[in-house]
Amino acid sequence: MAFRKRLYNTLEELQADVDVWLREYNEARPHSGKYCFGKTPVQTFLDSKHLSDEKQLDRLPVRTSSDGLSPRDARVAVA
Repeated sequence: MAFRKRLYNTLEELQADVDVWLREYNEARPHSGKYCFGKTPVQTFLDSKHLSDEKQLDRLPVRTSSDGLSPRDARVAVA
């Protein structure tokens, strides 16, 4: 579907077409990534979500000067 080939009269018409396109793009077509093995983007995300969860900074232990390693109580502020 190419959005540029159609003129929309309302934002709702455009949103309906965008929603259909996003569903097709994320849930129906195979992902083209090298290690996705023909899965859809949604399948690829769900299958690898645990990997990103394990690498969240607020879940990693932090070394403190007094007790070695302890769970992080607050997120790291990035300037």
